[in-house]
Formats: sequence, C-alpha cells, structure tokens
Amino acid sequence: MSIDKETTLILGVGNTLLTDEGAGIHALNHLESLYPDTPHLTFLDGGTLSFTLAAYIEECNNLIVFDAAELHQPAGSVSAFVGEEMDEFLGRARRSAHEVALLDLIDIARLTGHMPEHRALIGIQPETIEWGMEPSDVVRAGIDKARDEAVTLIEQWHPSGEERVATVA
Repeated sequence: MSIDKETTLILGVGNTLLTDEGAGIHALNHLESLYPDTPHLTFLDGGTLSFTLAAYIEECNNLIVFDAAELHQPAGSVSAFVGEEMDEFLGRARRSAHEVALLDLIDIARLTGHMPEHRALIGIQPETIEWGMEPSDVVRAGIDKARDEAVTLIEQWHPSGEERVATVA
C-alpha cells in the first residue's frame, strides 16, 4: 500500500447496519460518487476502525474523517473539527468506539512523526441507532452538509486548483 504524500485521504467510519451509525460511510460514498476520478483524493471505508488504518493515515498529507458523533446538537447537525480542534474533540470525551480508535490512530501518527499536515473530523449528529441500512431522513440531509464541508476543506488545502472539486447544488 502506497499513497502519494500529497493525497487527501477521505476516511468514512461507521456501521451501515445501524441506521445513523453509518453516516460516515454514507457521506464517504456520496462524496466519492460525485468525484470518482479526482486526482489526489483517496476514499477509504474504515468500517468500525482498526489499527491497520494507521498506515494509510501515516502516508497522507491531508486527512478528512466522516463519522457519526455526539455533538449535543439536533439530529442531522454537522460540525467540522479541524487541526487541533479535532484532537481536542477526540480527547475531551470518548463518546464511541470509533472516536476512541480514531484517537488511537491519530496518536500513532503523532508518535511515529507522520501526523497529516491537515486533518479534520466531520461529525454528523445521529438521530437513531437501530437495525437498518439507511440513515434517517434528517441525517441524510446532514450527509449533504458534511459533503460540502469536505469540499471546502479540500479546496482550502489544495489552493493550486488541481484537486478542486465543485459543490453540487
């Protein structure tokens, strides 16, 4: 496995068998379907996370993670935590197994000296986590907002324009 160091790794996290718990994977798939052949964007379904993802994180310069997260906001709300805000959010309270494992993956990258220069967690507030393969309607709307947040970050991190992607109306 080798990723170009200038790559933006877009990592979706979650379990798509548990309605809104899969919001991160749904957001990843939505963004990838809109930009399947965009240079320097690598899309990776991280499932419910594993330490094997550390190598992918260490190989990229930019990291965007989509995940369902307890934001203490209305269902479907989206918040982007960029740079140190991401680290602080993950360290404040361990709200799910994903956030614990994601914090561990970020710590591995930091300890090995391979921390992505730019990183962000885009969290989507779930409405319900129960058996089902589709997100709730309110979270589905949040997935569109999460996608737009990712596009904004990609454009900020790649000012040359070679990786520019257009937002979808």
